[in-house]
This record gives sequence, structure tokens and C-alpha cells, in this order.
Amino acid sequence: MKIDSLMPAAMPDTIAARARGMEALGFDCAWTFEAANDAFFPLAYAAAATTKLEIGTNIAVAFARTPFSTAQIAWDLQRYSNGRFRLGLGTQVRAHVERRFSAAFEHPAARVTDYIRCVRAIWDTFQNQTRPNYQGQFYQFKLINPFFDPGPVENPKIPIYLAGVNPRMCHAAGEVADGFHVHPMHSAGYLRDVVRPALDAGARTRGLTVADMELYSPVFVITGDTESERKAMTAMVRKQVSFYGSTPSYAAVLEYHGYNELGKQLGALMREGKMDEMARIIPDALLEEVAVIGKPSEIGTLMRQRYTGLLDRVSLYMTMVTEGSFTRWPELIAAIHR
Repeated sequence: MKIDSLMPAAMPDTIAARARGMEALGFDCAWTFEAANDAFFPLAYAAAATTKLEIGTNIAVAFARTPFSTAQIAWDLQRYSNGRFRLGLGTQVRAHVERRFSAAFEHPAARVTDYIRCVRAIWDTFQNQTRPNYQGQFYQFKLINPFFDPGPVENPKIPIYLAGVNPRMCHAAGEVADGFHVHPMHSAGYLRDVVRPALDAGARTRGLTVADMELYSPVFVITGDTESERKAMTAMVRKQVSFYGSTPSYAAVLEYHGYNELGKQLGALMREGKMDEMARIIPDALLEEVAVIGKPSEIGTLMRQRYTGLLDRVSLYMTMVTEGSFTRWPELIAAIHR
């Protein structure tokens, strides 16, 4: 099992220092995410500052960019990092894709599989000078000239990860992706009974199985050396679980655990702006399913016990560089690698 870390955007010298710190500690990969900042930009500085640390996006919003623009920036990062880049894509949700990014969202699972196939067709042209001839349901790549062709790279195999929660998107990832970004709003049972079977069904359409894919997830953790630290982390996790649970996209996780009405209750409170009340109605039993809870010295072992056979790489949901409630990184990294 591998241990990764999330890395938020920052000034270039700060990104470089953080990346060097992650590499020195023994982290396997630094993942950026697309929220208030671009997901790709920091990775160029992380790549330049390190030699072994893998870098990747978890996630970049696919539909916010054309397949060619995504293929191009991924190719650049693969070249700059000497083969250490991992492209993580997600679909986001309809409201944001249509009203924030001004992009199309219909049939997101079918659209993103077409998108990934188109990206790979573009990479094939970059690497092998094949004639552009991709025509999909939603995307096409049929034109290029030498002025727009960056040429081959030493490591042309760029792993593509797709993010999802529901069975349909898991199946889509199995059809076309090398890996899967599991949402932090999950449980071991949901991974075992829903996510992995759907990934496997999709993978079998191309002669593979879920064992041929790499699964990564940030994990909610509740820990601390003092009661006040544990309470603060519990409050943070409750808040995040209530936020995710208020979105219909995550209803499947709640329903799997028998909380069929909880999502509707959270959604209603969200519309009323009652964020504190949302967190208070998260059942303790659900918190225990979606978070790893224990002493700081136990967290690495507990994560490994919970996720062996379910995930291939993990990180704490918090970022290493912004969360001061956890400081036992060497212990955690050693336990995960062991």
C-alpha cells in the first residue's frame, strides 16, 4: 500500500518546499485538487523540486477543458517530471459544469469515457505520429500539424484515474481508466460491495479486472493527543460528512448504510443555511463507518487494516501542510509501507 498527501495551491517557492518535504518524509505522491485554484499549475513546481515524488490531480474537472487542452498539459507535466505524472479526472456535478464552466454535462458517464479515449488518441499522435482519426460520440480529434505537436516523451504511458461515487461512474472507470479516485465519503463496506464490483464489471469489458486498476482515496481521520484535539477533528469530519451528504450524488453511500432519509434532511438544512445543525444530525455510527478513529500512533496501522484489499494507496483527508492536528507522519508512513 502507498501513502500519499494532498497539496493545496500556494506560491511557487512554497510548493517547491512542500514537495521536497513530502519526498524527504517518504510520501509516494502529492495530489493537487481543483477548487479555488487550478489543479495543474502547482505540479510544475513540485516536479522541478523533486526527483522521486509522484505528482497528480485529484481531481481536475474534465468537462471544463477540451480533450486536447488536457492532453497537452498532461504531456508537458509528464515530460517535466520524467514520467511521474498521474492524470486524475472528474466530472463534477451538472450545476457547476453548466453554470460555472459553461460546458455540456449530458450523459456524464458516457461523455467522460469518450473524453478519455480522445485524450489517449491525442497522446498516441504525439508519441507515434499517428494520423488524427478519432471520432467519438461527443469528441473528435482529426486535425493537427507539426506546429501544434509537442513530439514524443520518454515515458508516454500516463496513468489516467477517474473519480466517482455511484455504480455507473465506477463502471465507466473500469471501462477506460487505469485507476480510480475513491471519494472520501465512503466506507469499507461500500468499497467492497458497490465500488469494486462495479469497477470490475467495467474492466471486464476490456479483458481486465479491478485488480488491474489502482484505487486511491483520501480518508477521514479522527485522532489527537488530547481531548480538545479529538473534538476539533470530530467536528471537522462531521462538517464534511454533512456537506457531502447534503448532495444527491452521495445518497448511495447513505442508503447503503440504511440512512435513506438523512440526505434529504441534510439537503433541506443546507438550503436553510443551518450548517451547524447539519453536522449535529450525523449519527455516531455513520461517523465510525466513514472515518478511521484512533490514537495518533495507531492511525497508520488502522488504515492499513481497514483498506488492505480495498485500496492501493491512501492519504489523510487533511493536507500535510495545513493541518496541525496530526504530526506523526513518519510513524504513519512506516505503518502504511509495512
